[in-house]
Amino acid sequence: MRSARMLRQLVLSVSNRSLHHHHHHRSAGIIGAPFSKGQPRGGVERGPELIRAAGLRDKLQEQGCAVKDYGNLTFEEVAFDEPVGRVKRVRAVGSANQRLSEVVQAVKKDGHTSVMLGGDHSLAIGSIHGHAAAVGELSVVWVDAHADINTPLTTPTGNIHGQSMSYLLHELHSKIPVLPNFSWIKPCVSARDLVYIGLRDVDPEEHYILKLLGVKVFSMSEVDRLGVARVMEETCDYLSAKVKKPIHLSYDIDAIDPSVTPATGTPAVGGLTYREGVYITEHLCQTGLLSAVDLVEVNPLRGRTEEDVQSTVRTAVDLLLGCFGRLREGNHPADYCMPDP
Repeated sequence: MRSARMLRQLVLSVSNRSLHHHHHHRSAGIIGAPFSKGQPRGGVERGPELIRAAGLRDKLQEQGCAVKDYGNLTFEEVAFDEPVGRVKRVRAVGSANQRLSEVVQAVKKDGHTSVMLGGDHSLAIGSIHGHAAAVGELSVVWVDAHADINTPLTTPTGNIHGQSMSYLLHELHSKIPVLPNFSWIKPCVSARDLVYIGLRDVDPEEHYILKLLGVKVFSMSEVDRLGVARVMEETCDYLSAKVKKPIHLSYDIDAIDPSVTPATGTPAVGGLTYREGVYITEHLCQTGLLSAVDLVEVNPLRGRTEEDVQSTVRTAVDLLLGCFGRLREGNHPADYCMPDP
């Protein structure tokens, strides 16, 4: 056991060292998705503009990452979007995600790591669907205070940002009723390829679903008990036990404790620290398998002060920089030479 761990650490340190010198192979394809109708609060549609305004593109380029910004998606207004059963704004959410899926497919075909800036977490439907359509089977790492795995029939609120994962899982396909503008969605993720990190506000119905499907969950209790390094080691061991699949990281800013990221729609106390949140991105980057990232639920109208908003946005940017090779120990370009006197 000990020798196996030492071997793994040796492999990791060698691959880490080589990764220090391969930042120029990374390229980010940024998609802005200013969409808010998966939940009731206005303001979350401003996430993409704020994250860009905080210098995301320049900071990625400074660390040797190529960047192509595909701009913001525009979403058609849906005139009559009455609830279907409990589910709210289903037509708007369905058509927005279909559009997003198409653009994510284009970004992947262009050879980039897709970076979707939300917007609310209902956008994970289109982002993950488009990613899978482009590359095949995926692993999904869902970092969030909430499981977002209610079905349209179990949802207590009707808000689709709390249901996103249920539309994507093969195992729940039979539990999803027919919904307008949702017929294009084909399930594309297996429950065994999904890992949750940071859960602490889970509905009873969701808890039942997670147990029923045997989904791998590292709630905040596990993060506390094991520490984030062990959580990430176990996450990657679990996901790569059979076949190494491309990883889709879906990161809700409310995974981080609201003392750090208060400007979000559904804050839940007792979340990840800034350091734990960044470590997750660093670790996934170093696998070499990270293929798409969502960063969602930044809502400037939910911050009480300008500093609340700035802290939330700065953290969002730092999480994305971690996904593209920024290390807190520092980085340097592969071709750097010290000047001689």
